Amino acid sequence: MPYDIHTARARVAHLREQIEHHRKLYYENDAPEISDFAFDALFEELKSLEARFPELDRPDSPSHRVGGSVSEKFAEVKHVVPMGSLTDVFDFDALRAFIEGAKQTLRDAGETEIRFTVEPKIDGLSVGLTYENGRLVMGATRGDGNIGENVTENICTIRSIPQRIDCTSPLVVRGEVYMPRGVFHRLNEKREAAGEKLMANPRNAAAGSLRQLDAAVTAERQLDIFVFNQQWGSLYSDGHACTHHSETVARIGELGFPTIRLLAVTGNAEEILSAIDQLGRERDSLPYDIDGAVVKVDSLAQRKILGEGSSTPKWAVAYKYPPEQKETKLRDVTFQIGRTGVLTPAAELSPVRLAGTTVSRATLHNLDIIRERDIRIGDTVIVQKAGDIIPEIVGSVAAKRDGSETPLAVPEVCPSCGEKLIFDRLDEEDAAGVTEMACGALRCINPACPAQLERRLIHFASKGAMGIDGMGQRIVALLLAENLIAGAADIYTLTKEQLAALPRLGEKSAENLLSAIAASKEAGAARLLYALGIRHTGEIASAAIVNHFGSIRALFDATEEQLCEIEDIGAVTAAAVREFFALPETRDLIDRLEAAGVQTALVRTEEEVPQIFAGKTFVLTGTLPTLSRDEASEMIRVRGGKASSSVSRKTDFVLAGEKAGSKLDKANALGVTVITEAQFLAMLEGGEVL
Repeated sequence: MPYDIHTARARVAHLREQIEHHRKLYYENDAPEISDFAFDALFEELKSLEARFPELDRPDSPSHRVGGSVSEKFAEVKHVVPMGSLTDVFDFDALRAFIEGAKQTLRDAGETEIRFTVEPKIDGLSVGLTYENGRLVMGATRGDGNIGENVTENICTIRSIPQRIDCTSPLVVRGEVYMPRGVFHRLNEKREAAGEKLMANPRNAAAGSLRQLDAAVTAERQLDIFVFNQQWGSLYSDGHACTHHSETVARIGELGFPTIRLLAVTGNAEEILSAIDQLGRERDSLPYDIDGAVVKVDSLAQRKILGEGSSTPKWAVAYKYPPEQKETKLRDVTFQIGRTGVLTPAAELSPVRLAGTTVSRATLHNLDIIRERDIRIGDTVIVQKAGDIIPEIVGSVAAKRDGSETPLAVPEVCPSCGEKLIFDRLDEEDAAGVTEMACGALRCINPACPAQLERRLIHFASKGAMGIDGMGQRIVALLLAENLIAGAADIYTLTKEQLAALPRLGEKSAENLLSAIAASKEAGAARLLYALGIRHTGEIASAAIVNHFGSIRALFDATEEQLCEIEDIGAVTAAAVREFFALPETRDLIDRLEAAGVQTALVRTEEEVPQIFAGKTFVLTGTLPTLSRDEASEMIRVRGGKASSSVSRKTDFVLAGEKAGSKLDKANALGVTVITEAQFLAMLEGGEVL
């Protein structure tokens, strides 16, 4: 749709919130809700809007981040060389454009022999392995690209990783830890037999296994690795340096590492495309998952000529395969109820083999999608497993109808509580701030609906919300079945005797759960607001709202206009928040939570910190020696300042690190004060602006 600055601002705010939500589920919880393909689409749309409206870009945007954050469970590791990501391309035209663009730049620099490597893109968890005097001393996850997690003990359980190598020079290599498909299927069969939740896919199973607190659990998961890059140091003790990526891969293999298979080393674009196409045809037969192919300039010297972008190198791209599609029969459509009352139609399919697994159910998103794609029960439908994770119906094959097909009968009452449903449609202006699939939905608005209540309570207790460790789906279902709780406030009235009496819990688990419940009272007002599960109000929006108003109780008197004054809060979120706090049930809930001792007001640490940057605008550029941009931006914010993404005459300071680039040039041209990290830290320590 066409955007002006107002609709773009609302869309960007929504995209950032969605990306952060799904990024956290993917990288930190290892439990994705959407496919890689759908996530990539959100990410590319955000980057496009930020490029089109530079005033909306900012340093802490998820478009400038790599991977996820570091878990508090593990010690932090600062990478010697940042572990970045790659630019994604989704068709051969874009891939050809990259190849020809790189060639032209290198020819202009006088290069004549230009070759590229092609290798599978393993769908796993990226890690760095550090060796000193030939001995493995550190294994770390990628984390946010600069700071990762120390998972050395778990890394050592992967049998294919050599503990010692024939190289005394310091060395850091990068690889992708993965779970073989056979291991994944056996693990899920075991979990199903035990009545446990199945793992979504091998990638998330690998990530969750590597980040276990008990290394013995990691060892049982039989993880493996492909090493594909030298990050730092020398592969040769005599100081010999490799000149090409293909040479480093060969040498890594000689040292005993399982290496990625190079499919081609060529300068011919058509040979590159042919290798990728052949890999795509073979991917289902591989014993591990791939989600694409990586194309890199082979010469390390030529890579330096091409250089680095803001967050990705200019000498490599990742080609992502389009989802595999197959035809099958749509047998029926059932409806599932989410925590916000939305009924989501799910397709019951004749089983079909797709992307390595048998699919018998698929999402249909909402009624609008069914109508737009003219999907009828009994149809032959096209189904795909976008990103090899979530099955979805693309459309129907009208030419194969025989007249027995029937249109979907839209339910009029909630299948859980029997209350009348409403059709909740957003107008065009509001819809600019949300995804297309949310523009119209059947909704149950009964606050006592049992199906919604269970999902709302699971969300309330989840990590990122109140963080009540141990209160997952099984415990919530048991508490509801035993009539021990009927809402979130009841969680804080539970006793040890009540919990210990639950099946398979016992006194020790009851004590642990009560401790987690007690600790959640200090989770903070922002997390509580997110935990309430208000529509269109995620973690970022919740934090922004609480930071602005100071407490949750203040929201009972907040108007939509006041809410819209907050940066990144659009009309859709404002209306949802206002609607929620207008309900008498909400006031009763907040009263009871406060009476239980749950923190509902913001603890303003800024009041204890000198506001030395009040009214000052900073621009961060380049790589700082010890601080990430997010860390520096937060330090500026809590001291009253603002971190901006672009340099102008209104900029007070440019905080510059290595490879600062054009922003530093512009600052010098405009006469803006440029400071180093050391000067910045001196301001913090001295409590005044230099």
